[in-house]
Amino acid sequence: MNTKSQANDSKKFSIEVMPRTAKKIDNFKRILPDKTTVYVAHLEDTPIEEMFATCKRLISEGMIPMPHIPARIINNAGELEDWVKEYASLGVEQSLLLAGNGKTPSGDLFNSIQMLESGIFEKYSFKKIQIAGHPEGNPDIDKDGSLEKTINALKIKQDFARRTKLQVGITTQFCFDLKPVIKWLEILETEKIDMPISLGLAGPTKLQTLLKYAIMCGVGPSISVLKKRAKDLTKLLLPFEPTEIVNELDLNKKNKLFKNVESLHFFPLGGIEASASFAKIISSPAA
Repeated sequence: MNTKSQANDSKKFSIEVMPRTAKKIDNFKRILPDKTTVYVAHLEDTPIEEMFATCKRLISEGMIPMPHIPARIINNAGELEDWVKEYASLGVEQSLLLAGNGKTPSGDLFNSIQMLESGIFEKYSFKKIQIAGHPEGNPDIDKDGSLEKTINALKIKQDFARRTKLQVGITTQFCFDLKPVIKWLEILETEKIDMPISLGLAGPTKLQTLLKYAIMCGVGPSISVLKKRAKDLTKLLLPFEPTEIVNELDLNKKNKLFKNVESLHFFPLGGIEASASFAKIISSPAA
């Protein structure tokens, strides 16, 4: 399978919702362009029926749902197949596979590669699978602060991507500074990891909220950008927008390291509508 990016267009975007936050939106057509990819986060306490209902609704409103499937909340391969079969029956053709945050797996599954290699997604004609990327590391995986294990995991998934008809791409954790992203992209190039990348950004929100989520999610060096901004009390009261990093991405369009960065993925920490509005502005031809 060819994993190379089809276009280096930083203006393409996707966005993330949870079933409970999706209920606050009267109609996704009102806030998002037709056929926007909408990731549906599956938290440990979210009933699977709510995931199915949210995906069904998104399709009916012209969106493309991308449900999360976290391995550690699934009891066994049989339950995974039940979920994938039901998603497929609704018209879902893609998913983000995650290990999940649970320290103790509910059953036999504990990482995304197990789900990839199960053959279940091909069986039910899924077309696209996203996996997680961590430009600033993942403290739950690399406890020493390095990128060694997360990069090794991507190499295993890269090998799978070359053996399957599925399109396999990377969606990254949100970041606030391109410097660690560039270092990560340099490692990917050295290791010949060339899967398409959707770069995660936090949508507009209060700076205090952003700092809270950044610490909670284990965002690394780029959090210093937020802390520096927080020292200015006048900025502390203003909404944070990822304008600077978007502008930096535009400046790096011709940088070969960014050749596989296909799109942006917005984490709507300050609300879906605020992120959708910002994303639409930067994705417009005049932006």
